[in-house]
Amino acid sequence: MNKIASLLIFGVATLWGVEFHSYEDALKLQEKSKKVIMVDIMRTHCRYCEDMDKKVLRDPEFSKWLDARFISAKINLDDEKIPKGMRVDFTPTFYFVNHKGEILKRVPGSWTIQDFRDLTEKIK
Repeated sequence: MNKIASLLIFGVATLWGVEFHSYEDALKLQEKSKKVIMVDIMRTHCRYCEDMDKKVLRDPEFSKWLDARFISAKINLDDEKIPKGMRVDFTPTFYFVNHKGEILKRVPGSWTIQDFRDLTEKIK
């Protein structure tokens, strides 16, 4: 029974899009998996952040693709500070950080699914 409940919860959760963690939790998960962390830096009421979230990050197929490759973390600049080495000129801005703490790529702006995929598919 527990397995069925877990599968149902996981299935419903994937309908909501990318699974986001705090940056600290993402670092802990990264210790085990060595996956790259995708940091989504945003602000409340940012029109471009909302567009990216609704049109790209909540897409069921694309969110599975992102979750398979990255550990996703969300930082809201209204409440949180960004980690050292990261800077934000406008939101959203995405950073990709490897298990050594090195920034592999910075992707500012709101994108279509295909454009964001093209920008991120070679990050390892």
